[in-house]
Amino acid sequence: MHYSPVPMHIPDGFLSLMISIICWIATASVIGLAISKTNKSLGEKQIPLMGVMAAFIFAAQMINFPVAGGTSGHLLGGALAAIVLGPWAGMLVMTAVIAVQGLLFQDGGLVVMGANILNMGLVTAAVGYGLYRATSSQSKSVRLAVAGVAAWLSVMTGALLTSVELWLSGTSDLQIVIPAMLGVHALIGLGEALITVSALAFIMQTRPDLLGGESESAKGSQTWAYVGALIAIIVVLFSPLASSDPDGLERVAMNMGFINAGQSAPYSIIPDYTLPFLGETAISTILAGIIGVIVVGAAIMLIGRGMKAKA
Repeated sequence: MHYSPVPMHIPDGFLSLMISIICWIATASVIGLAISKTNKSLGEKQIPLMGVMAAFIFAAQMINFPVAGGTSGHLLGGALAAIVLGPWAGMLVMTAVIAVQGLLFQDGGLVVMGANILNMGLVTAAVGYGLYRATSSQSKSVRLAVAGVAAWLSVMTGALLTSVELWLSGTSDLQIVIPAMLGVHALIGLGEALITVSALAFIMQTRPDLLGGESESAKGSQTWAYVGALIAIIVVLFSPLASSDPDGLERVAMNMGFINAGQSAPYSIIPDYTLPFLGETAISTILAGIIGVIVVGAAIMLIGRGMKAKA
């Protein structure tokens, strides 16, 4: 029985080399700015929160939920990360998540990783945070409602950008790929909105100071981070229940006939979120997910501590 989640990100071969390079340049520029901005504002309490947010988003992305027409969707998390951590730290978290997915799990191509980070991490964080920030002085219910809209729009923006990249690469016609991508991602965005609002409601109820930027002890922040890490591990335990239906991009690629343009990674470490020696079993997916949670959480915490040490 197949337990592993379906691949989620753009594989090599879907985009032309020129478009991939342009995306890398844009991504590197934004990440450089994000590092600079985060260096100036990174506090002690943010470091463990960045780690746990990265771990949670990685775990949540493993769970594909079914939408209409035999298609599945999954959380992107850019809006959630940016709302909780701020736009720049949120972008760094998303970059770490997508990089680990590509390098360790062969989820998404290496040449097109810049496009995946741009579409799924940087743009979604900017759109989500920008809209939510405008309601910072409003009531809790208004902020949650706007957060849901922001999360939905972040998915749609990422899907639109992907569509344009596919068109500029000569992979598909613009007038066909945009309606196809936006149509399926409009439904996927509803799931993104629901998860984002639920997570924010939980944080507002239990630790509203994390969203308000109030100071707290590093010890208190670490304690909350341990709880968050445990939640991420629990989420991973449900990963074998993820839908095996193609995700939004894969479904569009199948319907439009360019699915075979995708190229496999030149190496294999933990492909398709399963440990090769355990096969495609539930325990294999769970253990692979736990490894991913630990790696991405540790990576972003090391990055955060390194930046703080230089600040």
